Amino acid sequence: MGTVYSSILPDHEEFIRKQRIFFVGSAPLSEDGNVNISPKGHDVFRILSANEVAYLDLTGSGNETSAHINENGRITFMFLAFEGPPMILRLYGSGNVVLPSSPEWDDLVQHFDILPGARQIIQAKIETVKTSCGFSVPFFSYDGERDTLQQWASNKSEHELEEYRKKKNSISMDGIVTPIGEGVVNSKNVE
Repeated sequence: MGTVYSSILPDHEEFIRKQRIFFVGSAPLSEDGNVNISPKGHDVFRILSANEVAYLDLTGSGNETSAHINENGRITFMFLAFEGPPMILRLYGSGNVVLPSSPEWDDLVQHFDILPGARQIIQAKIETVKTSCGFSVPFFSYDGERDTLQQWASNKSEHELEEYRKKKNSISMDGIVTPIGEGVVNSKNVE
């Protein structure tokens, strides 16, 4: 069953800081909707307090997490030990999407090194922390970060990135409008 905590403890924080990848889980309210699990790399995750985290979200081909959070707020983060002692650590909470145009952006963005293609910050209040054994998680070695996304974003102007986001990041695969798409969908600029 694992062990459940009401906040992120110092040893949890130490574990999280060592991980090179984390996974974000979210889902729409509709039982017909798709559950989304999204892997995240790069140094984009921050622990703001024992019950608050955030990550810098980079432009990608979809925006499911943002759509789900905008609809219902539910979010789960998962960290796995791929080296050293086995462990799985999950953070359960409610999130919100902070766009560069949001009032909270200026305060939150100070916690991050801005990477090419940064599109939003996902912030979450953590209600439950759960650890479990991770005995079946295999060992993997870290060889480095992929730079493909950063190179792609670096070769685009801000206008080109905005247009890409309007086209690809405005609506989830289940038809849920994202915060990026809220002004776009009504003007019918999305395919």
